[in-house]
Amino acid sequence: SRLGQRVGVPWLGHTCGHCSYCIAGAENLCDQPLFTGYTRDGGFASHVVADEHFAFELDAAADPVSSAPLLCAGLIGWRCLKKAGDGRRLGIYGFGAAAHIITQVAIWQGRQVFAFTRPGDMQAQQFARSLGVVWAGASDELPAAELDDAIIFAPVGALVPAALRAVRKGGRVVCGGIHMSDIPSMPYKLLWEERELVSVANLTRSDAEEFFPIAQRAQVRTHTRVYPLEQANQALDDLRMGRLSGAAVLQP
Repeated sequence: SRLGQRVGVPWLGHTCGHCSYCIAGAENLCDQPLFTGYTRDGGFASHVVADEHFAFELDAAADPVSSAPLLCAGLIGWRCLKKAGDGRRLGIYGFGAAAHIITQVAIWQGRQVFAFTRPGDMQAQQFARSLGVVWAGASDELPAAELDDAIIFAPVGALVPAALRAVRKGGRVVCGGIHMSDIPSMPYKLLWEERELVSVANLTRSDAEEFFPIAQRAQVRTHTRVYPLEQANQALDDLRMGRLSGAAVLQP
């Protein structure tokens, strides 16, 4: 990057480069990583410390508010979509920041997207339909067609058996959250017939190198609500209570 270039600083801020995971090309699993706003200054700090090798050039003319969700929700959504495979019928559980971005990419790829929300959350279901999903309903419902694969963005362990129940034989369920409540006991038959349950952790630089051009070609449009920095707790509360469609963006 050059002086004056607008860059984006993602969650993964640094990796050691020499552990077995880094050597194998799985830097998202590095044994000694640094994370922006968590183990390295950023997020709510007055300044951000960034390794230039982990910063990505952004379009200087792009709206920074619209671009912000791509650096976290977009990247983790992209990694989840890759992990889910190439199935045509994709289920997405929890329709928030990552889901609304990656839904646009999946539809651009020619997939059918099925959106699952909290029971009774008609606002989220209508939002999903406005983006072109073929079906939107409650997470305790089964869609009209079996899913090839599913991604769980909501941090709710009870969605794991629900998603396994909805995917076909040989289908895959991807858990995209950093944290999730406990997965309840479930009958083995939900996993049987070579269904797979996997998780996604962090991201790699190659994910970003792949995703940003694809987001541009797919003409991804982020839906955001801006909160002033002093209302960060309100933003978090709105997210938890389902009062927000799309992504929350804090603006100093």
